Amino acid sequence: MKQFLRSLLPSPILDLYHYLLATLGALVYWFPSKKLFMIAVTGTKGKSSVVELVRSILMEAGYTVATASTIRFTIGNESERNLFKMTMPGRFFLQQFLRKAVKAGCTHAVIEMTSEGAKQFRHKGVELDALVFTNLSPEHIESHGGLENYVAAKLSLAKHLEQSPKRPRYIIANADDEYGKQFLDTAVEHKVPFSLKDAEPYSTDDLGVRFVFKKGELFSVPLPGLFNLKNILAALALGEALNIPLNVMKHALERHAPIAGRAERINLNQPFLVVVDYAHTADSLRALYETYKERPIVALFGSTGGGRDRGKRPAMGKVADEYASAIVLTNEDPYDEDPQKIIDEVASGIKTRSPKVVMDRRAAIKEALSLAKPGWAVLITGKGTDPYIMGPGGTKQEWSDKKVAEEELKKLGYY
Repeated sequence: MKQFLRSLLPSPILDLYHYLLATLGALVYWFPSKKLFMIAVTGTKGKSSVVELVRSILMEAGYTVATASTIRFTIGNESERNLFKMTMPGRFFLQQFLRKAVKAGCTHAVIEMTSEGAKQFRHKGVELDALVFTNLSPEHIESHGGLENYVAAKLSLAKHLEQSPKRPRYIIANADDEYGKQFLDTAVEHKVPFSLKDAEPYSTDDLGVRFVFKKGELFSVPLPGLFNLKNILAALALGEALNIPLNVMKHALERHAPIAGRAERINLNQPFLVVVDYAHTADSLRALYETYKERPIVALFGSTGGGRDRGKRPAMGKVADEYASAIVLTNEDPYDEDPQKIIDEVASGIKTRSPKVVMDRRAAIKEALSLAKPGWAVLITGKGTDPYIMGPGGTKQEWSDKKVAEEELKKLGYY
């Protein structure tokens, strides 16, 4: 009912409503961001992973850190899964979270900031010290009313950094991305680009990345794929700007644990790989499939988010058709849209394979595992750490791709 009533409000009134809520939330919790070194991470892909990497570096350097991301909320060594089904929770939650971080003695906070959050002013009342930009590609286009508006929402976060009263301020941006220069044009004291050139020579595979950082130190980080190398470089660029010693960052990264729901391996001694990942765009699928392309791939996915980003569906099917030896299409988050219609649109991009359509996601995971042969890779994508499958009328089903995959592997006799 609340959502319905909001939908009746004219856009300027709705904007004012969100802005006032954000301001009130900051007032109620006494502007906790003033007491923290605030680092925001934005971009289309890689935000959660960069948050995790920056957290590890800062904690290795001796700081007490709070983080808020799609994956989880942490304060120091305490961790709680993000069950909100949104990356950037409502204004009051975020301000309350930051106040708890202050009370717990945190010195730094690292949070994801999204275009959706910016559109609803969730960043207002959060005074930033630094902003990290990972990359930008089309997503949430219907929600924003076009790519230009999506880009503008992201860039508004750079403007927010400009308006921060804190000094000095840092912008860290991917110079290899076509939008990186616009972020680096931000009027702040420290403008720090990062690029794959900073890692040459480098190599990547499904076990990790190896690279020479700025023609000096050799790194070997147990996070797979070129996409993770880019995330690592973003974290290193920030750490270097904050004068964290290179040996400290190297130690933190080289023993970094797998990131939940991000190219996360499930190992119950089965003779094939099983990987759970959040990839839910054609670009993200391609990046993941490239990482495992030396193996035959069983691709399991749907199309995250009914009622949005319809244009990406055939493109996702096309990428799977290019890389996978077998494809299983399944239900993901249909919301109020017909799930079969979503799958049909994904399947329209598949021309050379005959995908198996299994609408029940558990049954689909079982099917994908049963198709795998020794040495193959089963890539279960779209959900990552998402806690629910969202259905019509606001209904939701508790969910964990990792847990279900483990349960189905055990049924197949693997332990």
